[in-house]
Amino acid sequence: MRWKAENDVQDEGEYWSSFKEVKNIFVLANTARNWGRTVARAAPRRQLGGDVREPEHKVIIVGLDYAGKTTILYQFSTNEVVHTSPTIGSNVEEITINNTCFLMWDNRGQESLRSSWNTYYANTKFVIVVVDSTDRERISITREELYKMLAHEYLRKAGLLIFANKQDVKECIAVAEISQFLKLTSIKDHQWHIQACCAYWTLTAEGLCQGLEWMMSRLKIR
Repeated sequence: MRWKAENDVQDEGEYWSSFKEVKNIFVLANTARNWGRTVARAAPRRQLGGDVREPEHKVIIVGLDYAGKTTILYQFSTNEVVHTSPTIGSNVEEITINNTCFLMWDNRGQESLRSSWNTYYANTKFVIVVVDSTDRERISITREELYKMLAHEYLRKAGLLIFANKQDVKECIAVAEISQFLKLTSIKDHQWHIQACCAYWTLTAEGLCQGLEWMMSRLKIR
């Protein structure tokens, strides 16, 4: 479900119709084997009667503009590639995997808007940082934003997942090199994992499933 933001271009009738609908979740497979063949099926979450609603784990998705954050979010929710433009507001999707619910917030990455990221930090379980593996010139900015986030008091207990996106592009920065650029081995106070991915591959969404599996494994340890 996408929240309407100021200047967001969307048909008013379509928006108000979708706003009134019951919130849907998208059930995804939890194995790489099934990832490419699974069709996301929308199903209402049952909250009435004797059913117990599973807890939601808040996830924020951040990164510089054009890194692929929104593409990754919609791969998670629909298993389809969505052609996107830079996010003006924020996108939020509820993803349920094996009865584990993640509420994922995709935040805008333009330079003038990154200061608003901290308004989403409260109660965050995981931070997903999406890195454009083809953007060598700005990786130092990604590193600066990363450590600024990790120093925030609301994120002291948050797990960190880095998606090194666009690994299918020729002459991209290798995952090991990105890890060195970001100085990930110096991070001692957060559980972290870096995962190569190609979010634009419609059938496989290579690497995304493995990233979700890492988050699931961290929840079992906590």
